[in-house]
Formats: sequence, C-alpha cells, structure tokens
Amino acid sequence: MRPTHSLTQNHLLAALPAEELKLLTPHLELISFPLGKMIYESGMPLQHAYFPTTSIVSLHYVLETGGSAESAGVGNEGVVGTFLFMGNDTTSSSAVVQTAGHAYQLDRRILKREFDRGTSFQHLLLRYTQALITQMSQTAVCNRHHTVEQQLCRWLLLTLDRTQSNDLIITQELVAGMLGVRREGITEAAGKLQRAGFISYRRGHITVLDRLGLQSHACECYSVVKNELSRLLTNVQLR
Repeated sequence: MRPTHSLTQNHLLAALPAEELKLLTPHLELISFPLGKMIYESGMPLQHAYFPTTSIVSLHYVLETGGSAESAGVGNEGVVGTFLFMGNDTTSSSAVVQTAGHAYQLDRRILKREFDRGTSFQHLLLRYTQALITQMSQTAVCNRHHTVEQQLCRWLLLTLDRTQSNDLIITQELVAGMLGVRREGITEAAGKLQRAGFISYRRGHITVLDRLGLQSHACECYSVVKNELSRLLTNVQLR
C-alpha cells in the first residue's frame, strides 16, 4: 500500500487558516529526501523552503577544519530555510537530511511574497523562528555543560518527537557528527543506555525501548526545547 501524504502532516501548514493554506497549496510540491542529502551548504543560495512531513533535517555549522556539529533539527514541526523570509538567500550553516522521508517544497519567491502580506503565515513563521532560536541556544549550552550521555538522550528524544517510529536508522558515526563528539564517546554512552534497558542498538539502527527512562537521564535541555515549541505553536491564536 502506498503511503498517504498530506499537507497537514506538517504542523506549521496544519495551523494555517483554511483560506491561506488553499492559496499556498498549488505552490507546494511533495518531494522525497534520501538519507544524507545535502539541502544547502554554507553560502549557497537556496531556491526553496521545505516543510518536512516524514523527513528530519539537521542544521549544521561546519568549521574550516571540516569538523561540524548540529545546531538544530527540523522535522514535521517546522520549516527549513527561515533565513529566506528574514532577508537573505544564504546562510553560514548547512542542512543535511538526517532521516529519510518527504517534505513539501515552496519556491522562495512565493514564500517571501506570502510572508510580506503580513497574514497568519507571517505570524506563524516568526513564532517558529523564535522556537528554532531557542533550540539553537539550548543546544550550544548542552554541548558545553552536559555529558555525552545526556546529549544523546536529548537528541534521541527530540528525534522521536518528529517521527512515528521508535526505530531510528542511523549510525554511531552520524550521531557523533550531529553532537560534535568522538565516535568512541557515542559508543560508550549508547552502551550505558542499552545496559539500562532504554535502547537496543545494532549496526545502523537504534530502537528506543523505554522513553521514560531516556527522559529520566536527559538534561533539562530537552524539556526546555519541547516546552518552548509547544508554548509558541500549540493552539496558537493566529491573526
């Protein structure tokens, strides 16, 4: 059976008044994102914004040495390309697909035109941008002050919030790159979580067995990000 796709699988699009979503619908194109696809690189002009439905995109900052770390993740709660409506066509970060799936693509000119109309679309995108900034700030604090095990718990929980499955297709190398730590650190942290019965790990797959256990071992950064997103976007009163 072929999967069913809907614009309302993306929470931002679902929150729009029906008449505004109707205006956008002809311009939204469903596309497939394979794992590891580079959506944009630092300084590269972006021609489209993307509203993920089943995919998850990781936003990275890449150093001159080639090292990188994730600053935020974007799934069905958000949009990739906030800088397009904030006055620029490029950014110093990069974006790569962390979880394969689908997204709706919107031409940057249509995005900017609808944003500039000052309707609910603008209001919603600005509130999401505030939530994204909170996520970036909290990630920076977490990476500096919390253990790799706590960071891994935070990352797993935020990923689970964006997917309907407890089985994540991802390697330790990729997780290490997301968190900006050595693979050995992820191996040790994942081993502790597996011995505690919170996760099951086999090559290329992590299955979450006990979500409450992960939450008990996560730092406050997870709840801060989750609560801020909920505060800004749940039952939001759009103009």
